[in-house]
Amino acid sequence: MSMRFIKMKSRWLLIPLITLLSACGSQSLKPIQTVDFVDLNRFMGDWYVIANIPTFIETDAFNAIETYAMNSDGTIATTFTFYDGAPDGERKQYKPTGFIVDSQSNALWDMQFIWPFKAEYRIIYLDDDYQTTIIGRSKRDYVWLMSRRPDIDEARYRSLLTYIESQGYDIEKVQKVPQHWAQETTHNKNLNQSTRQ
Repeated sequence: MSMRFIKMKSRWLLIPLITLLSACGSQSLKPIQTVDFVDLNRFMGDWYVIANIPTFIETDAFNAIETYAMNSDGTIATTFTFYDGAPDGERKQYKPTGFIVDSQSNALWDMQFIWPFKAEYRIIYLDDDYQTTIIGRSKRDYVWLMSRRPDIDEARYRSLLTYIESQGYDIEKVQKVPQHWAQETTHNKNLNQSTRQ
């Protein structure tokens, strides 16, 4: 099977997801309030997915990491990486592009996996140290709790779940994303160094 065929197949598998996300985003529910302002330079980099209401591509994801980088045209190069079914499962990677919709706050984006479909992306929580964030959607269908480190304190986790619930989500649907790292990898070392700068 050629690489070209595999890439085409992957694209077709994403179309139902993007169509679903786009359609859900257009439903008439009150939008969730975003944070007041996001310093994009500080927001860039790696975020470990601690918990989520998953899309179908990430229902059995391990070691999920979302990475952001600024493009020269002002869009956000996004790389979503995880291992399917187990920490040593098949490595999956998707590379959507983020578009800043609200340049006053930088907290409302559109995320595009395949042209021309775009999905709503709202930064609804971000701590002062840029160590923990929550991404939500007006439909309350999906949510992502992310951290700069692969684990967070249980009390802190429970507090953030309470926050997610206060935004109109059914937290019974939220699941933890396993982050099983056998040792501090080069990736983790580089991340820790960058967050201390």
